[in-house]
Amino acid sequence: MFDDRSPIYRQIAEQIKQAILTGDLQEEEQVMSTNQYAAFYRINPATAAKAFQELVDEGLLYKRRGIGMFVSPGARERLRSQRRERFFADVVEPMVAEARAIGIPLREVIQWLEQREDEEER
Repeated sequence: MFDDRSPIYRQIAEQIKQAILTGDLQEEEQVMSTNQYAAFYRINPATAAKAFQELVDEGLLYKRRGIGMFVSPGARERLRSQRRERFFADVVEPMVAEARAIGIPLREVIQWLEQREDEEER
């Protein structure tokens, strides 16, 4: 379930973010409590609480006093926007730099991508 590459609380936060992105968790939907999460995954409740607090700080979850944690309105779109920016910075910009370095015109890259899109639509 968890790996050694990053802290467990970050992995929990990423799992919840992914569930929001894919629609497995909808806006205004309640998420498991930190104690439920800790029991289910057999982790320290403080670890789960740290992950949830990170998501609250990012505006992706909010707490209803006495009820629990819920997915914030607009959380999915906020995540999509963040991931879109990161995609262009981490993937597209280096790809453009590499294409230029090896002499591939950007028009050719665009044509290649459009062909792949056409093939997927078939």
